[in-house]
Formats: sequence, C-alpha cells, structure tokens
Amino acid sequence: MNQEEMSARIAAGHGFIAALDQSGGSTPKALRAYGIADDAWNGDEEMFALIHEMRSRIIRSPEFTGAKIVGAILFEKTMNGSVDGTPVPQALIAKGVVPFLKIDRGLEDEVDGVQLMKAIPGLDELLERAKALGVFGTKERSVIHAANPSGIAAIVQQQFEVAEQVLSHGMMPILEPEYSIKASDRGGGEAILREEILRRLEGVPTGEQVMLKLSLPVTANFYRALVEHPKVLKVVALSGGYSRDEACAELQRNDGVIASFSRALLDGLEASMSDTRFDATLGEAIDAIDRASTLKSLP
Repeated sequence: MNQEEMSARIAAGHGFIAALDQSGGSTPKALRAYGIADDAWNGDEEMFALIHEMRSRIIRSPEFTGAKIVGAILFEKTMNGSVDGTPVPQALIAKGVVPFLKIDRGLEDEVDGVQLMKAIPGLDELLERAKALGVFGTKERSVIHAANPSGIAAIVQQQFEVAEQVLSHGMMPILEPEYSIKASDRGGGEAILREEILRRLEGVPTGEQVMLKLSLPVTANFYRALVEHPKVLKVVALSGGYSRDEACAELQRNDGVIASFSRALLDGLEASMSDTRFDATLGEAIDAIDRASTLKSLP
C-alpha cells in the first residue's frame, strides 16, 4: 500500500485500529494481564522483549488481518523490531493493516485540569525514520481531567502544534486529547473540547487532514461535526478504562466512529494459551470490536 491507498483505507473505515503501543510505564501492567509476572523479567530490555513477543504473536495470528483491522499503532521499539525477520511495519502492510507510531513521551503533571504531553526531543528524526519504514501516521496522547476552559484550550493547542510538525513530514497525525471517563464534569468538558477542536481545524491548511482519537462521549453522536468535517480523515475512539463489552456498547451508539482499542482488544489473551486457543480468543475480540465499529451492532 502506498500513502494514498493507506489514506483511502482509513477513510473507508471497514474495520478498526488496534492499539499495540503500550510503552515503558504501561508495559508491566500489560504483561501481568498477559500472565507474565514482574519476576519473569529483569530490566527494561527483557521486559520489552517479552512485550514484543506478545505483539508479534498477535500480528502473526491468522485472525489479525486487514479484513477487520484497518490499522495498528506501534510503540517505537516495536516499530524498530521485526516479526519472523520482516520489519514490523512491513509485516502489517503485508496483511493489509496500516501502521501508525506512538510518538508522545509521557505526560506532564496536571495543571488547569489537564496533563500536557512532555517535550518530544528528536521528533523530526523519528518521523523520518518512521516514514522510511513505511509508517503512515502518528499518535500523540494527552489527558483532560476537568472541564477547565483554559486547560482544554492549552491541550488542544499543543495537539495541533505537534500535528503540524507531523504533517510537515507528509505523515498523518492522530490527535488524542483523552477525556478521563472518571471526570464528573465530562459532559460539559466535552462541549468545550469539541468547540476548541473545531476552531483549530480551521487553521489546518486546505488539502490537509488530521485524525482524532477521542474518549467515547457522554452523549451519543456528540462528535458528529468532527466526524463529518472535511479536514478530519477519521475519528476513532479509545476504550479509556471501559471493559470490552462496555466500550463496544458505547461505540455502537456513535455513527462514523471506529475503535482504536488496546486493553479492550487484548483482554483474555494469555501467554500460556495454545496457538489454537489464543487465535480463537483474539478472533472473538476482533469480531466484537469490528461489529461495534462498522456494523454498529452487538452480538
């Protein structure tokens, strides 16, 4: 797939985006959920080797194909690795899956009800390496905890500034200003967030587009104006702490929005499973998330 074909594939949205991008802070938790205890590894290199093998097993699975998965978000170490001797981005492309790269380096402390992204040193060089490997776009996450207008404005401004840098390299940015589902004022805050994003979209150059990764809204179809905006290639949703069943139930209420799930996709997978059971469990998750994304229905 070339850049144009990847863009068309994401726009059509016949499937969902798998988030395989757990980074240093979240990797131990992901390994524990996979049945690998903290004492099974010693140091970061062994930890990342184990999570890479988990991701490789997922990518190898006959259930993991472009039939229901349109894209996958990778951690940098995963992007730099290989699956059975093939660079991971190319292994994905061979399966009809569009590769993205997580580029954020974690979060600042909370100020004005939000956590901005930390600085991303060496971003231009990283983007060039990613593009050379066949990566289509990026994903960058920050978090909103409260309906603070100045905080939300700052988080959206930062997201669009990073997006501008990504676009300058001919890549597609996924902006992810996650709104914590634990926030008591989420309904009002989502209205502020939507308006700030719409305002910033006006500054995106004609002919350019971005993607948005948002928490599933309190009100169904609340982000329809973003879904239909000509400068938005696709709106995708994170599971954000919901169980798979809860996330799918919320997702199917939002037309035109597809999933970009991580934990809700991987729940139930264990290192000790036989390949047959592993593939069957993964296939059940993929089927459920695909139905909620594209058919807007549940089993």
